Amino acid sequence: MAKLNKPKSRYAKSEKLFAEAVKLMPGGVSSPVRSFKAVAGEGGGGIGPVFIKEAKGADLTDIDNNTYIDYVMSYGPLIAGHSPPPVRAAVAKQIDKGSSYGCCTEAELKLAKIIAAAMPNVPMIRFVNSGTEATMSAIRLARGVTQRNIILKCHGCYHGHVDSLLIEAGSGATTHNHPSSPGIPDSATSNTVLVPYNDLPATTAAFEERQGKIAAMIVEPICGNIGVVPPLPGYLEGLRALCDQHNALLIFDEVLTGFRVAYGGAQGLYSIRPDLTCLGKIIGGGLPVGAYGGKPELMNHVSPAGPIYQAGTLSGNPLAMAAGIATLSLLDDTAIDGTSIYTQLEALGSRLEIGLKAAAVAANVPVSIQRVGSMLTPFFLRRDGSQTASIKNYADALQCDTQAYARFFRSMLDAGVMLPPSQFEAWFISSAHTEGDIDQTIDHAREAFKAAQSI
Repeated sequence: MAKLNKPKSRYAKSEKLFAEAVKLMPGGVSSPVRSFKAVAGEGGGGIGPVFIKEAKGADLTDIDNNTYIDYVMSYGPLIAGHSPPPVRAAVAKQIDKGSSYGCCTEAELKLAKIIAAAMPNVPMIRFVNSGTEATMSAIRLARGVTQRNIILKCHGCYHGHVDSLLIEAGSGATTHNHPSSPGIPDSATSNTVLVPYNDLPATTAAFEERQGKIAAMIVEPICGNIGVVPPLPGYLEGLRALCDQHNALLIFDEVLTGFRVAYGGAQGLYSIRPDLTCLGKIIGGGLPVGAYGGKPELMNHVSPAGPIYQAGTLSGNPLAMAAGIATLSLLDDTAIDGTSIYTQLEALGSRLEIGLKAAAVAANVPVSIQRVGSMLTPFFLRRDGSQTASIKNYADALQCDTQAYARFFRSMLDAGVMLPPSQFEAWFISSAHTEGDIDQTIDHAREAFKAAQSI
């Protein structure tokens, strides 16, 4: 009898690399959500992560030469797409001059000026290496200035893997069913108080119960780490008023939303004044970066101007500064046809939202598609109708049908569309995406929604 050859997987090389990777790195990855564990399917079988070979514009190509329309976009930084020529040229020019000096550069000043001009609430800034460093440092500053210890945060808001904030965090922590982490002592979180996002009465009660003890409230002005959840009308204004009333600082974590939802970030979009702002992602143009900033009367407490210590060997790295300057210069310019990049992104986002909604309805799949500008998430709702029709907070998000999302994800991947491998992450659109990319994505989604409802 002839021996039947097993069909070769279209992901064969990625599967081989992943088998090697798990022997060398925890879970085979450098960041948890990349493992595809949450979308592997019932019983943990099925697909592992794909390994990317190269990318350009809105497309990724993996090591098996499969090409995908990309909506991960490195989880947000690549608002101009992969390897845009001005950013590539800026980094190439800088690398010829050196990659790191451990000294001051004019590029730091230039990027700081661009950010300050776009965000009037950030006239003084300190560059760091990641969003985690930014939030950690902003909290230290808030505690040092106010001489108070308690920090308020929202259930499900992710502010990096800072010990005191990694409690009921969103993003990868929720994706892998570990909303907190072993290795963090109770003392590290004893001064962290949790309140629901979009719930002003609960936040008011938290402030009133701890009169004179709260240093700051840190919040994503638009949740992006449980999927995209916009603030309800009046919510951010209410937080500002509460912080003013109780002499606490309001910290906006705009690592995701800064220069993404508007040139001036969410604080510009909603006209809210935070005391401190945390930035990252887009301001580095795809290179590792973070920053925190605010008014001089706060920032001048940071060493060496003041006593609150924070440092970093690679902070203000010239390669990241060059990429950030080039990216923000693109965003402050216009698209080829004279249309603002943000107008272009809004049009593409709306087109995708409308198309996905229609495809879901046609397939009779209950979803809540939530979007702010170029950030979007389809939340897969429970088919029994027990879930609210829109997602307003972490508790709502946790009710979603993650297995339906996993089936949808795998169908889209096989069709050539790269999505975040988690229900609890945002999709990102770039200026490199075209209407054709959006329409092709919607076409594939029609079949993927059908796959999502299959048992």
